[in-house]
Amino acid sequence: MGLEISSTLLARLLSEAHASPQAEICGLLFGSAERIDAAEACANVAANPARRFEIDPAALFAAHRRARRGRVKVLGHYHSHPSGDPVPSETDAAGAMGDGAVWLILGSGDARAWRAEDVGRFEAVALIVA
Repeated sequence: MGLEISSTLLARLLSEAHASPQAEICGLLFGSAERIDAAEACANVAANPARRFEIDPAALFAAHRRARRGRVKVLGHYHSHPSGDPVPSETDAAGAMGDGAVWLILGSGDARAWRAEDVGRFEAVALIVA
């Protein structure tokens, strides 16, 4: 099963990642099981943003409150690997909850989607650019 994303949205995220070569960018993804409709940039509050990301908890809680009111569905999040490929790192695996969340990783001018299927384990998801 694939996950669709508009070419415009993907280009925006790749551009934001490219513009931050020293620190990981991050944000939340919204949409449905089949499509990423929107992405919201969030502050990376990690102690070492050059090597890891942590989405600002206030932004995360606000997004989940909106979702509970039926306004949006939080699919997961995105982040960049400024000096690496768009594949989950050991740090990413350590943070994977196994909750089925989508992880869109940006790196080396490319993007790949992953689903956290089990604690510490990802499965690749076909990213369909429309």
